[in-house]
Amino acid sequence: MNATTFIEAKSAALVRMGETVLLRQTETARSVVGSCAGLMIYHRRLKLAAVAHIVLPEAAGRSGSPGKFADTAIPHMIDLLRREGAERVSLIAKVAGGAQMFGAAGPLQIGDANVRAVTAILTDFGIPLQAKSVGGAKGRKLTFYSDRGEITVEVAGETPFIL
Repeated sequence: MNATTFIEAKSAALVRMGETVLLRQTETARSVVGSCAGLMIYHRRLKLAAVAHIVLPEAAGRSGSPGKFADTAIPHMIDLLRREGAERVSLIAKVAGGAQMFGAAGPLQIGDANVRAVTAILTDFGIPLQAKSVGGAKGRKLTFYSDRGEITVEVAGETPFIL
């Protein structure tokens, strides 16, 4: 996938690591994240959502699809939404993931770093983070709904909930 491509979901698309999906009206997408961040940027009136499975906080000169890094994913998502008529001032965001899959000790806490990067970049763009389910030690199965701007979050051994 090159830097200008993305997947248009038709129904229940699977969003894999580093991918970005544009959802319209009643489309849904699913993803499974551990230390990665599942990010949805949503426009309520248009029922339009951009979803990314963010792997790392920043590109730092590395190659990869725009959805792979928080610092490239968010501008890319905003651009996809803008092309569909969504104004940035009307966007909201929700994020889930950022678990500490490899233990809580040690210098490299990629889950925390992903969530911090997503939060800071959204703030820089003036997009409010409306809801989040982050941290912990378990991965999450996510289902994104463009018609209502919700994410269903499933964590092993816990009752599913909606962001």
